[in-house]
Parts: sequence; C-alpha cells; structure tokens
Amino acid sequence: MGKYVLKSLLQIIPVLFIVSLIVFILVRVTGDPVALMLPETATAEDRAVLTQALGLDQPLYTQYVKFLGSALQGDFGQSFRYNQPALELVLERLPASFELAVAAMFFAVLMAVPLGVISAVKRNTFTDLIISGISVIGKAMPNFWMGIMLILLFSVMLGVLPVSGRGGLSHLILPAFTLGVGLAAQMTRLIRSSMLEILNQDYIRTARSKGLGRMVVIVKHAFRNGLIPVVTIMSLQFTSLIGGTLITETVFSWPGLGQLLVVAVNTHDMAIVQAAVFVIAVIVVVTNILTDVAYRLLDPRIKYD
Repeated sequence: MGKYVLKSLLQIIPVLFIVSLIVFILVRVTGDPVALMLPETATAEDRAVLTQALGLDQPLYTQYVKFLGSALQGDFGQSFRYNQPALELVLERLPASFELAVAAMFFAVLMAVPLGVISAVKRNTFTDLIISGISVIGKAMPNFWMGIMLILLFSVMLGVLPVSGRGGLSHLILPAFTLGVGLAAQMTRLIRSSMLEILNQDYIRTARSKGLGRMVVIVKHAFRNGLIPVVTIMSLQFTSLIGGTLITETVFSWPGLGQLLVVAVNTHDMAIVQAAVFVIAVIVVVTNILTDVAYRLLDPRIKYD
C-alpha cells in the first residue's frame, strides 16, 4: 500500500505538467489580455509596450518555459485586476471554498446515509416511495432557487440566520445546506442501489441464518461493503465543490475560489486562471489517492500491486 501511495504521488508530476500545458495554451488562444488591461483610448504604442512588458511578444514555447520555471517556484504571475500575486489570491480564497465543501458534504452524508439505508431495507414500501420522491425533488431543485428560499425563510421571515457573507458557524449553515441537499439526493439513490445489491448476497443470508440481529447484519456486514461506490461519488463531488460552487457563492456572497475563478476567466486574468487550475488539479489528484486508500480500508480484499 505504501508503494502504491508513493507511486501515485510521483504521478502528480506528469499530470500537473500536462494540465499546465493545456491551461497555458487555452488561456492564450481565448482572447487578448492587453485589450482588457488598456482603455479604449490606448494607442498602438501603448499596446506594444504592455505586450512587451508581459512577454506576450515572444513565441509561445518561450512563454511556456518561463511560465513553467516560475510556477515551479510558486510564482504564477501578478493579477492585473487585483494587483497581487495570483497564487496568494487563490490560497486566500481556498479556505473558504474548502470550509463550504466540507460543511456541504457533512450535511449530505448526514441526510443521505440514513435515508438510503432505510429506503433499501424498506424496499417497495410506502416509506421507500416517499424517500425516492424526496430524492428526485431534491435533485431537481436548482441551487440558486433553494438558496433564495432558505434566505427568505430563515433570514427575512424568521431572522435567525444571516443573509450572506462569511463569518461564524451561522453564516455557513444556509450555503452548506443548499449545496448539501442536491448531493444528498444523489447519494441517497446511490446508497439505496448499493445496499439492495449487497442485501441479496449469499454472505448476508448466511449472517442472518446464524441468528445475528437485523441491525448487526445491516450496519456491520451490508453497509460497510456498500460504501465503496458512495466514497467514489463523494470524492468526485468534493473536488467539484472546491472549484465549482459559483452560483451558491454568488447567492450568499461567499468569498470562495469558484467566484474568483469565474471573474478571472471573464476578465482574462491569466495569472489567476493558471494558479487556480493548478491548485484544483493538485486537490483532485490528492483526493483520488485518499479515495483509493479509503477503498483499501473499507474492503481488505482490494489489493494495489
């Protein structure tokens, strides 16, 4: 297992190299940053001076070599919009996105696990029908609508939770719950399907025939083995939450990475885009490694050779 983790960590190097190359090329072919940085009254001489100052007059391969050399030192350039180092801005926003992602995942697991297990155990009953219906509704509701409704209820009408911003725990509840509902709906259906498959296995019937209690069979034998697909979807959703919660961040004015990245794309702030994608790529790779480790802990039969 240790060798597998070490090998996976070494694989981060070529992955990040490929990501950096793709992002570098895409950022530079999607528009002219000089046109965005200068006013409409700028002369051709002004454009030429700024182009030379940014190094955009050099061949692409030369620009990439310089970019890669700086990136290895943690320097992704200066954001022309915020006039700060790009990596510094990204790392400032990352804790807010991470906090929101963890809280949303917590709410999702808290709702999905009991509902998915109950739905599987009560298969084809009225309880199963109600839980399945709730899951469909939760998945169908847009995040922005859910967020606005929660604000109207808990902030405007009841006045018990703040409307927006990042502060204490009270500021985190509404945006985290908004994201968690959609995740919970997806995870509930997955847990139900996984549990139904496990409950029909021979070893479950054997455990029941030994006289083990119903809860012991469900929790100790069935639920643990049914967690592998759930862990997979959790890892995928967690990484998407880190960089893609723009709508929820906008509704609740949450200062996260998603909002920063979209603004950078719209203003063609190349330094921030490159730094943000690099950081997100590292998070994705590390999350995948941790997911593989979790597989091994959940099912000792899984081997990594």
